[in-house]
Amino acid sequence: MRMRLGFAVAATAFVVLGVHAQEPSQMIFRGRTSLTPGSATIPPANSVARIRPNHRGHTAVDVKSTAAAINGPIAPQTVNAPSPTPRTVVSPDPGFFGFPALTEFDQSSAGTGIYAGTQQPAEPPDQGLCVGNGFVMEQINVALAVYSTAGTLLAGPLPLNQFYGLAPELSNAGVFGPFLSDPRCYFDPQSRRWFATILEIDLDSSTGAFGKRSSVFVAVSDTSNPIGSYSVFSFDTTDDGTNDTPNHPNCPCFGDQPLLGADANGIYISTNEFPIPNIPFFNGTQIYAISKADLLEVNTPKIVQIDVGSIPVPPQDQATGIWYSVQPALSPSGFEDHEDQNSGIEYFLSALQFGPAPFDNRIAVWALTNTSSLNRHTPNLKLRHVVITSEAYGTAANVPFAATQKTGPTPLLDFLNNVHNDGDTFELLNANDVRMNQVVFAAGNLYAGVNTSVMVNGQNLQGIAYFIVTPRLDGDTLSADMCGQGYVSVENENVLFPSIGVSSEGAAIIAFSLSGPDYFPSAAYAPISREGHVGQIRVAGAGIGPADGASGYNFFQAPQPGIVRWGDYSAVVADGEGDLWFAAEYEGQSCTDAEFAADPTCGGTRDAFANWGTFIGMLPAK
Repeated sequence: MRMRLGFAVAATAFVVLGVHAQEPSQMIFRGRTSLTPGSATIPPANSVARIRPNHRGHTAVDVKSTAAAINGPIAPQTVNAPSPTPRTVVSPDPGFFGFPALTEFDQSSAGTGIYAGTQQPAEPPDQGLCVGNGFVMEQINVALAVYSTAGTLLAGPLPLNQFYGLAPELSNAGVFGPFLSDPRCYFDPQSRRWFATILEIDLDSSTGAFGKRSSVFVAVSDTSNPIGSYSVFSFDTTDDGTNDTPNHPNCPCFGDQPLLGADANGIYISTNEFPIPNIPFFNGTQIYAISKADLLEVNTPKIVQIDVGSIPVPPQDQATGIWYSVQPALSPSGFEDHEDQNSGIEYFLSALQFGPAPFDNRIAVWALTNTSSLNRHTPNLKLRHVVITSEAYGTAANVPFAATQKTGPTPLLDFLNNVHNDGDTFELLNANDVRMNQVVFAAGNLYAGVNTSVMVNGQNLQGIAYFIVTPRLDGDTLSADMCGQGYVSVENENVLFPSIGVSSEGAAIIAFSLSGPDYFPSAAYAPISREGHVGQIRVAGAGIGPADGASGYNFFQAPQPGIVRWGDYSAVVADGEGDLWFAAEYEGQSCTDAEFAADPTCGGTRDAFANWGTFIGMLPAK
C-alpha cells in the first residue's frame, strides 16, 4: 500500500483471529472507460452477481490441508541467517534493451481536463507491468502509460482515478476522490485481452480521511489493443456483514496489496485484509476467484471469496501465525500446464515467516482445483495446501530491514534540515518484509522469491531467496518438491524486491533493485539456468543519484524515520515471443540543492517530495 504525503501506514501485524465461514460475495459492472483522455463514462452500478451460501452457510469451496501441512515438518526457530556466496555485478547481456519509464514527476503531474493538477505525491511506485501484442503497459501506484516495444510512449501518463472513471484524487476545489493503490496488470495470452486491478478505499470528500467502504476494481480491455475501451467491474472488500459481504472481525476492512493470477478459467485476486483505518489487526489472506469468461463477455461475473486467513496454520505457529500474501500464479503460455484431471488448477505460493523467530525454512504450496466450475451457475472449488522445507529466509533481529545506498545530492533532506531542523538523516531503502513475490507457473514448475537478510563476510545485508517448486496432485492429495533454490547477494551491497519471469521456452530471469555504498539505487537482473542456478548480476538501469523521498523524513510523519519506502515489488513477464520484460524501481536523476531551490521539479526529473523512477528492460529470446 502506498504512502501519501502526511499519511503514515502502519506495519503489517500477524495475529490469530479464528476460523470463519465463507460467505457470499458480489461483483458489480460499473461501465466503460478508455485510455483516451476524457472518454470515461462510468454509470451507477446496474447489476450484481452473488454466489449464495449452500445449506451449511458456506460457499461451494472445499478447503483441506494436506497432512504434512498440519504436522508442521520444520521448527522455524532453529533456523539461522543464510550466508550465501556473493555474486559479481557486470554489464547487461548482448542484445539487452531498456528505457526509463514512469517517474514520481510523471505520476504527480499526470491528468487532463478535470484531472489536471489533482495527483498527489506517493511512495513507493509499486509495479504493474504487462506486455503483449506489441505493446508494453506499465502501471504504478496512481498512473499508467503504454509504450511500444521500441520504448516509444503511446499513451499516458494517465491518472488511475481518471482511467477507472472515478473522481480526481484531490480536485482543484479541494474535494477528495477515492484512494487507489497497488495496481497490477496482465496480458492474457489465451484471450489476448488486457486485465488491470487496483485497491480502492472510499475517502471523506472534505477531509481525505479513510471512509468505511473498500473495493477492488477490475478493468478488462474490449480488444487486444490496450489503447482502447475497457469494461470496468468492482467487488466489495469491506467484509463488515453489509452489502452481502462476510462479517469479519474488526471490520470495515480493505484488501491490501491485491495480487493477480490467472488460469484458463479464472482470474484470481489475493488480498491481505486489514481494518479501516490500518489499526494493528489482521484477518489474513482473502482469495477471490472470478469467472474469466464472464469478464470477457461482460456478463455479471461469478465470484467466489475464500477466507484463507481462517485456515489453520501448522501447530507450532498457531500462537502467532495467520496466512498472509498467498501469491497466485501466472503462466507465460496460455495455461495448458494448469489443466489436468482436476478440471483446471490455479497454483499459489506463500511464505511462513510468522515470527517471533526471525528466520524460517518452510514455504506453502497451494492448489485451487476444479476451476472450470467457475463457468457453471454454481462453482464448486477445492483448495489444498502443503508445507515443504526450503532454504532459510527472514529478517535479522535488532537491525533495520533496509538497504544502504551510495551518497549523493539530497536537496529535499537538506532543505528540511535547514528550515525545520527535524534531525533527518540520509535515507536507507525499506526492504519491506518476507511476503512472497510474483509467482510464475511454467513447464510444470512454480518460480518465486522473497526478500531476506543475509550474512556476507560477516556483514548483514539485504538479499533474495528464490524457489523453484514442482507441485503434484494425486486425486485430492497435493504434494510438492523443491527442485531448485538459492540466494542472490552481492558483497557490501544489497538486492531487494525480486520477481522471476519465465518464457514458454524455459528462459528465466530474476529482476530486482540493486543499492549499496557503491551503487545508487539501480534496476538489475540475473539469468536463471534451466537447472535453477542464478548467474552474474547485470545492471540494467544504472542509478545516478540517491533516493530522497518524503516517506523517510520526520516532517512528513515517516513510519520509520530514516527509511524511505521502496518497491513494493518489481515485475517480470514473457511477451509470447520468447522475450522477457521486467520493470524495477531505480533513481534515474540527480539534482543539486541550488537546482532544487530554483525549481523543485529540477526540470521535470522529480517533484518536491520524491525522486524515484522506474526502468523497463527486455532480454531477447536466445
